[in-house]
Amino acid sequence: MLKYFNASQKNYLKKLEIILERRKLIQKKQTIKIKKILSDVQKNGDKALLKYEKKFLNIELKSKKIKFSNKDISKILKAVDKQLKKSIDLAFVRIKKFHSQQKFSSFKYKDKFKNELSYRYSPIDRVGVYVPGGTASYPSTVLMNCIPAIVAGVKNIYLTTPAYGSRVNPAIIYAAKKCGVKEIYKTGGAQSIAALSYGTKTFKKVDKIVGPGNAFVAAAKKEVFGDVGIDMVAGPSEVSIIADKFSNPSWIASDLIAQAEHDVFAQSILITNSKELIYSVNLKIKDQLKILPKKKIALSSIKNFGLAIFVKNKTQMLDVVNTIAPEHLEINIKNFKSLLPKIKNAGSIFLGKFSPEAMGDYIAGPNHVLPTSGAAKFSSGLSVNDFLKRQSLIKITKSGIERLGPSVINLAKHENLEGHAYSVKIRLKGDN
Repeated sequence: MLKYFNASQKNYLKKLEIILERRKLIQKKQTIKIKKILSDVQKNGDKALLKYEKKFLNIELKSKKIKFSNKDISKILKAVDKQLKKSIDLAFVRIKKFHSQQKFSSFKYKDKFKNELSYRYSPIDRVGVYVPGGTASYPSTVLMNCIPAIVAGVKNIYLTTPAYGSRVNPAIIYAAKKCGVKEIYKTGGAQSIAALSYGTKTFKKVDKIVGPGNAFVAAAKKEVFGDVGIDMVAGPSEVSIIADKFSNPSWIASDLIAQAEHDVFAQSILITNSKELIYSVNLKIKDQLKILPKKKIALSSIKNFGLAIFVKNKTQMLDVVNTIAPEHLEINIKNFKSLLPKIKNAGSIFLGKFSPEAMGDYIAGPNHVLPTSGAAKFSSGLSVNDFLKRQSLIKITKSGIERLGPSVINLAKHENLEGHAYSVKIRLKGDN
């Protein structure tokens, strides 16, 4: 089951980094050069989009309609289970409430020369949301990506989800309408990222693209960055769990499996000072996998990337966590408060035994779009701030330029930018 790793060995952090890097390299090998697809869609629009849908789905083109009509949407919404609607509604309220606390305030002040300096926030105009389809078809993804945009004040949200060659998950459509999405498209893959980036006859061109996807989608987002904004280049999901001899091995096993069932490249890591717990968790994983519908995916993930890291003390435990910089971190021990101040790198942290990562995926409130593959060392999860532009406003007075201008001239000359210096000097002279 979980591969054993002893943190007491020499140079253990470097060895751990090598193990973690192997998964990244495998992921990179799954990507392809998608520049041709992006260029083709940019040039040929819907025609190219349909060509790639046909090619990658291996289907015959039955229709050229790649957008859900209002009639389509009304019909699909009737198929959503009432209890599921209630769960989505509850999740919507909780997620929106949490993100509403993140709003930023513009500010303005005057310095002693009466110069006016201010900072203001304004929402992005158009946002495109990519929602995976097939085996990874999640209405929760719709909520987590759309709600912070709504709170930020984004007026135009467009969504695409792979549904051209198959039935769409009705709950995705329900969640999209709940979030006020303007248009819903039926395509997926790198070709849809291109369509959102450059626009087609059907697709609206957006200013920023958010949402998870497979290796092809991630690679496409990376390529279009600069033409449009993106949230992040995310890899497969991951969890690290800190536990000790008092932790419930059945609960720990279930949380590791919950992450593993996402993807064969997902990574589940147990960090503990108890060898007995490692043994017990491995037994529980075997038992629980027997009844899991996605047994093959979870088993492959655990077998290839699962780790049980034995640590002797708190210092090793913290060093391991900060080296991994996990997307999700569960601290399943009683004295989690003693560890928390020294945990620097983690996307989202779950405290105590009643806080499984699954709660954060759906209904706790904080966003589940988080940095993966060690990116928590330098980035954060999706927030309202990702949908806001920040602008500085500068109004210099006559007194201000007279008092501050000479220093600007000195600095500009030092950097050999005489034009900069002159643009200030000419004002100090009073030339018209």
